[in-house]
Amino acid sequence: MNSAARGATASAGAGRLSLPAVLAFSSTGVPVTVLALALGVFLPRYFAGHIGISLVAVGAAFTIVRLIDIAFDPFIGAVMDRTRTPIGRYRPWMIAGVPVMMLGVYKLFNPPVGAGEGYLILWLLVIYAALSILTLAHAAWAAAIATSYHDRSRVYGWMHAVGVAGSVGLLLLPVLTGGRVEPGTGESMPTIGWIIIIGIPLTTALCVLFSPEKVAPKTARETFDLKEYWQALKRPEMVRLIAADLALALGPGTTAAIYVFFFHDAKGFTYAETSILLVPFIGAGLLGAPVWAAIAQRFGKHQTLMGAAVCYAVFQTILMAIPKALFVPTAIGMFAVGFTSSAFILLVRAMVADVGDAIRLEQGKEQVGLLYAMVTSTQKVGAAISVGIIFPVLSLVGYNAADNAVNTPEAIFGLEMCYLFAPIVFVLVGGACFFGYGLNAERHAEIRERLDARDRAIEMEEPITESLTLSATLPDVPVEPRTQPDKA
Repeated sequence: MNSAARGATASAGAGRLSLPAVLAFSSTGVPVTVLALALGVFLPRYFAGHIGISLVAVGAAFTIVRLIDIAFDPFIGAVMDRTRTPIGRYRPWMIAGVPVMMLGVYKLFNPPVGAGEGYLILWLLVIYAALSILTLAHAAWAAAIATSYHDRSRVYGWMHAVGVAGSVGLLLLPVLTGGRVEPGTGESMPTIGWIIIIGIPLTTALCVLFSPEKVAPKTARETFDLKEYWQALKRPEMVRLIAADLALALGPGTTAAIYVFFFHDAKGFTYAETSILLVPFIGAGLLGAPVWAAIAQRFGKHQTLMGAAVCYAVFQTILMAIPKALFVPTAIGMFAVGFTSSAFILLVRAMVADVGDAIRLEQGKEQVGLLYAMVTSTQKVGAAISVGIIFPVLSLVGYNAADNAVNTPEAIFGLEMCYLFAPIVFVLVGGACFFGYGLNAERHAEIRERLDARDRAIEMEEPITESLTLSATLPDVPVEPRTQPDKA
């Protein structure tokens, strides 16, 4: 290990947030992941089965909105990178996203009689805009809180685990309420909406009031330069991350929208049982996230992600082979698949933060908001493709999604084929993207050593407090040429 890497390891504990502080920062993820789960799994069925909008129309609505939202993310990410206020860079965006989300959730979870595709599209646009603001600000803020290669695995791991706790709580509602609240049913969706509406301001208050935020000092004039943005996005490391994130989103994403249909109609479970089966799948992230984070600290992030992709393919195959209506074996299979898939998002997000450091060293500008916008966009592309393709295919094979509908064996077979093939193929492609990936712990330690030294030099010229805005443009500080060539 070289001197930079040894220095980074020796100081790994210095300046780290305590676990209670990390949990307070992560708390916003609870209502956000509850909403994301409802949007991905339960709301499509709610509008198709209870409100009465056709499968094709529901699929088209989600596809249209997510494609529009994709263009919104890079714009808002770039604006965040240039934000400098007395309370920080990302804190005001977290605050601004809360009322927008509360309004969107109320409208989407309490649709009026006769609500159609236009109503669904309008309020999906609002709610996805709010989700973009909150998730981008939260992820980019985490990169500023955790600056070392290994501490990022820790912080992003806990963020994922805390979010999983919220999802598990949603799935356990049938048990906790004695069957009075069942996600996906028409009678229960308004109640779930109110849980989110109450939770989002409370958890965001914990995050913004108790989390530090130090805005990095300027080393260049902060302007919008499309050329520099394009240079950031076409970096070999970033191209790999975007491609991998898309494939890893398409894998589990192809199963999410038809999960209820598959386990109810093809596997023979009740609606209550299908909700409970998601508990071991999503709850596995409570254990999986810190375990994968610890493995990544031992073997490196990209090597760990490649191993997780192979494990996912194995466990997904075993899950599909379990006979119909066997609850306990199916629950064990769901836990295994959920445990492996919990590695994907947290490791990709942690690696994006590392790329952001390399870009700031070279350009002297903060681009992490834009970088996170690109990987969140890939998640939305994956969701849009999966819903927009699979729902029409289900319609073509004659599958009827209406409540209490009776489907033919051919329609059920078509449903099974939609659920079977795509996840394994896409996840393996995502893992393969990291063969030869070069931004490892040693290289990142060298980048941080030079970046921290430059930041200290700038702060000695014009000190800033934790939440104080720089009012003057700081002089450009040249970046030394790299001592070794870029690796993919």
